Amino acid sequence: MKKGIMFYKIFIPILVLGIGLSISFGIYIYFNTVQSVIDSVANSKQSYITQMRNNLEQKIRTIEYAFNTYSTTSSFSEVVNHPITEKDFIAYRDVNTQLNYIATMGMEGAEYSLISINQSWQISNGTLSHLTSEERQKLYDEYIADQDQGLFWVKTDSGLRFVNTLPVFSKQKQAIALSDISLETLNRSLSAEDNAPVFILNKQGSVMYNTGKTSGLLSTNQLAQIPSMIGQDQSAGMLTLDRDKGSELQLIYAKSPYNNWIYVTTLDQKEIASALQTTKYGLILIELVLILLIIVVAYGISVYFTKPIQQITRSLPRDAQLTAKNEIEWILSSIDHILTEKQSLESLIEAEQPQLETQLVLNLFRNRVSADELEHQLNRLGHSSLEDQQYVTMLAQLDNVGKRDAADKDVLLLAINKIAEELIPPQQRLLPIILNDDTQATILIFSGVNEQEMRKQMLAYAKAMIRTVREYLKLSISIGISQSYSTLLRSKEACEMSKQALHQRLNLGKESIIFYEDISNVISGPVLLHYPTELESRLFDAIRLGDEEQVSRTLYPLMAEFMKKSRNSMDLEVMLVRLVNNLIQLEQLLGLEVLLTHDNRALYHRLLSIRNPEEIERILIEQVIFPMVRSMKNKTNEQFRCLSETIAEIVRSEYDQELSLEIIGDRLHYNPNYLSSIFKKEYGITFSDYLMSYRLEMAKRWLTETDQTIKEIAERLQYHNPQNFIRSFRKKEQVTPGTYRKMRQSI
Repeated sequence: MKKGIMFYKIFIPILVLGIGLSISFGIYIYFNTVQSVIDSVANSKQSYITQMRNNLEQKIRTIEYAFNTYSTTSSFSEVVNHPITEKDFIAYRDVNTQLNYIATMGMEGAEYSLISINQSWQISNGTLSHLTSEERQKLYDEYIADQDQGLFWVKTDSGLRFVNTLPVFSKQKQAIALSDISLETLNRSLSAEDNAPVFILNKQGSVMYNTGKTSGLLSTNQLAQIPSMIGQDQSAGMLTLDRDKGSELQLIYAKSPYNNWIYVTTLDQKEIASALQTTKYGLILIELVLILLIIVVAYGISVYFTKPIQQITRSLPRDAQLTAKNEIEWILSSIDHILTEKQSLESLIEAEQPQLETQLVLNLFRNRVSADELEHQLNRLGHSSLEDQQYVTMLAQLDNVGKRDAADKDVLLLAINKIAEELIPPQQRLLPIILNDDTQATILIFSGVNEQEMRKQMLAYAKAMIRTVREYLKLSISIGISQSYSTLLRSKEACEMSKQALHQRLNLGKESIIFYEDISNVISGPVLLHYPTELESRLFDAIRLGDEEQVSRTLYPLMAEFMKKSRNSMDLEVMLVRLVNNLIQLEQLLGLEVLLTHDNRALYHRLLSIRNPEEIERILIEQVIFPMVRSMKNKTNEQFRCLSETIAEIVRSEYDQELSLEIIGDRLHYNPNYLSSIFKKEYGITFSDYLMSYRLEMAKRWLTETDQTIKEIAERLQYHNPQNFIRSFRKKEQVTPGTYRKMRQSI
């Protein structure tokens, strides 16, 4: 599904922010981990270098302690002041035994020597040798004369030499004790388990020892700077030295408080990198998982917060004229557009409300409104709940048109309708309407009043209307008023009551106000309310067509309906009079003169005096209707031919357009049923069959003379489904269009 702009406006910031935080968190963790690893490795190195220092110092102290202790014994004074020769075996043995004892306490592999300055002899590795005066003087000058300390170390080509001038507490040195520690012994004792380089520096910065793996790491000058960089108070720690090409080297050191030696090792970056490798891969994996989770969360949040927006956008109509940067602006624009349209519709509805209410009242009189629809329309038109109310239908008809032309009747009815609208308060009526060509109708509303009060108000309204019409229009009108009813759905029945009341003005004269309940004892109200207008309309259509057979088929059901609805003779008489009146009106419309004679009153009396239904039908057929049919037939034969030819010409010229009798009837101002009848009478087939036949003839021509596809031909001939065209063609020609085209092409 396509995502909107708002989705990405939420998704992308959350994603960027989440990924940024995740990466920042990963970087923070990484650097903290790097520092922790460096600290851990440094602590490990520090522990190692400190342990190395302690081990070496412990052995050195042991050697020093052994020689110092030995120098305080009486046997030492005797030996160093005694000239030992090859014959002095006991003295030699004592010295050699003491040296062996010290060797067992000191470092394994070291060589221990005792030199008597006074007697010029030396015992080393169990060997007794005598010194020349030059050798004695050299040893004295090197180890005693120029030294301000009785204990010091000297670096030799083979290792380290520990020099201890004895006796330790005497300024008069009598002997020199030498402890030569070879590089092999030092390497064995000080070897690093991780093969890290180790330096041992004296307090001047001179290298006393290194592991041999330090080539190129530090220069002599850099090593000489270490003591000054460490200072006097620091015993252990880490420092950084600048190397060539801008690189740095981190050193771990431990300073000996015993002899101020400095034990130094390097912090290997490869070791740190190796320790960080697992952490690095782990952090990368965690970052990838976090980023994936952030993507899912950002997507979920974006979908969650934009789902209502998507639902709104799907609900709103798409308008190409509305352009916006995102869905919110589009929704706001759409809402503004809808509100504008709503205001326009409200204005339109308000302007059209009278027409809508007029249509509602007309539908009530035609019984075309359901209960649910009625309540909805009343609410829409602004009428409050009409429960517990009574209604009355009041009809007004012109008694005459005065000196005006009959053509002015419509204008006069509109004036009467406007008078009713102004005289009767809006809360006591629905909108007054023009019911038909000679009748104005108003539905009155009464609430909380009794029948007597209702009658009084209705009479007042009727008198006011008659008086106003007389004063302003110089006309007279009569008003018929129905019985009251409790639901508007009975408005049609009430309208018929008012019409029947108005029929009595022939006896009462002009400007009559007639209540239906006053004449209901004379006229059977409920039956008269169901005059069979539909059957009468069919009869009149047959008369217009001049079709005697159709007239016979429609007259008998009409008379049967008269008999069925007539419970007494008065009912039948009223309906017969109404039928004759309507026939006379039809003659006037058709321009006939069958009934337009001075004998009309005699016809009324004859019909009203006959009590045999069959005789009534005979008189109507023989003396009224059939003469009208014959006269109409003579008059309309030429009209029928002209109309039928007009319809056929329309078919021949507009066969490829949407055609129907309803469309042609609207154009020619005729009833479609009427046109269908006369067309079938003239051509012998129905309009639809004629239209289909002509279209199929055109299809045969196109199949033969053009390359149009069957689908194109079907669409051009207004067949919305090509299969319908194929079925119609095969039904008429006994072959399909495709087969017909092949047959014609092969000829």
